[in-house]
Order: sequence, then C-alpha cells, then structure tokens
Amino acid sequence: MEDYYLKVSKGHTDRRKLKSRLMIILCYVAAAMAILPLLYIFFYTTMQGASSLNIDFFTELPKPVGESGGGMANAILGTLILVALGSVIGIPVGIFAGIYITEYSKSIFANVIKFVTDVLSGIPSIIIGIFAYGLIVIPMKSFSAYAGGFALGVLMIPTITRITEEMLKLVPHSLREAALALGIPRWKTTLRIVLRTAQSGIITGVLLAIARAAGETAPLLFTSFGNSFWSTSLDSPMASIPVQIFNYAISPYDEWHSKAWAGAFVLISLVFIVSLIVRLATRNKFSQTA
Repeated sequence: MEDYYLKVSKGHTDRRKLKSRLMIILCYVAAAMAILPLLYIFFYTTMQGASSLNIDFFTELPKPVGESGGGMANAILGTLILVALGSVIGIPVGIFAGIYITEYSKSIFANVIKFVTDVLSGIPSIIIGIFAYGLIVIPMKSFSAYAGGFALGVLMIPTITRITEEMLKLVPHSLREAALALGIPRWKTTLRIVLRTAQSGIITGVLLAIARAAGETAPLLFTSFGNSFWSTSLDSPMASIPVQIFNYAISPYDEWHSKAWAGAFVLISLVFIVSLIVRLATRNKFSQTA
C-alpha cells in the first residue's frame, strides 16, 4: 500500500513538473513573438536607412525634385522645438494631475480626472490633431508650431499622469505619516518627500512620453504641417521628421524614398537611445523605490 501511494505521488509530481516546463516554454515563445517584430523593424530600417546617412543629412535643407543630396536639418530642428513646446504643456500638467489623483484619490474630482485620463489615452492621435486644428489653427488662420506643440503636449499628458500615479503609489505611507507627524504641511510633504522619492520612475515616464511624442505624424499634419525651409518662428508652419518622412515616403522618387528611410532610421534610433539611457540611468534607483 505504501508503494502504491509513493507511485501515485511521484506521478502527480512528474505531471506538475511537466506542466511547469510547458508553461515556461510557452512564456519564452510568447516573449520571442513580442520581441521579434521590434527587432525586425529595427534591423530592416537600419539596413535601408543607414546607407543614406551622411553629414549633409544633418546640416542641409531638403533639395527640390530632380536634385540629389540635401538633408533634413530643418526637420530635425523643428522636431526638437515641437517636442520642447509639447513638454512645456504635457510634463507639468501630467505630473500635477498624477499627484492629485494619488494624494486626493477619495475626491470625486480625482476620479473624474482618472476617467478622463483613461479615455484620453485611448483616443487616436489623429483626433488630437483635429482637436488642435479646430482650437488653434482655425482661429489663427495658419498652421503653426504652437498648434503642433499643443497637440504633442496633449498626447503626453495621459502617459505622464498614469506613470506618476503608479510611482507615487509605490512610496510607503509611513513616509507621509512621519512627515505629517513632524508638523510638515501636506503640500510640502508631497512635493519635497513623496515626489522626490518617486522621481526616478516619474523621469522614466516623462522621457518615454517624449520619445512617443517625437514619433507622432498624424497630429502634426493638422497643426505644424511642414516647411521646406529654415523656420524657427513659432506662429508659422514648421518642419518635423515624422511629417518629412511621410511626404518623402508617398512620393514617386527613389531619392526621396532613400531620405525617408534615413529619417526613419534617425527617428527610431533616437527613441531607442532615449529609452536605453532611461533604463540604465534609473534601474537601480527604481528598484530601491519599488
């Protein structure tokens, strides 16, 4: 009888081990299926675009049809300006919204903000572009960097808000209680202790939101539109890398197709580098916060 129970127990153990190994294999397969498309896009873009990169690409303006050479210097500068404008709008609004949702989670207004943030995160970016078009472009009667920066800022808000909320939730309540017990006002506790403790994770979310906004095309087609010349005026149309890639990609010219691949390679490289730097710079700090 004892041998029988031992055999039954061993059989159950073997089946559990088999199921465990099977599930681990399935997890590896699922992870590979998620990573392979990203690797394929990155390496294919690299092969197509790296060969078209040179100094002129970063220093010269686009050439007219029929002329070889040229670059995307104005689009690179325009992208930096538009992302900076978007950051001025999106970062403070997103961070303070995340703080309010976390620290005043029981209020009705906090629940409303959380709901609106969830809805906003699911709205297609082209709708945000149309919204900015109606709000800024039509009254100004002109495409402008202001409108493009506003659209990118709105796109950044939900990402920053939700990441700020999640990072602040990881801060132990004992820190808040200790600060309040010492007589520190609640707003100082939030800004100087809670926010500082979670700053690594919040910075990660901010940079990831910036990386996402830098690659958006649809909102800029309705707002900043594009420009073939140098333009630093915020109330006029401004070039950007995504829009320039779009214009080159839909053209029938091989020279422009090469420039589009080069622009795509630069854009994806910037996003990759920013994401990598964020992960490396905040890895240890984030683990300590968590």
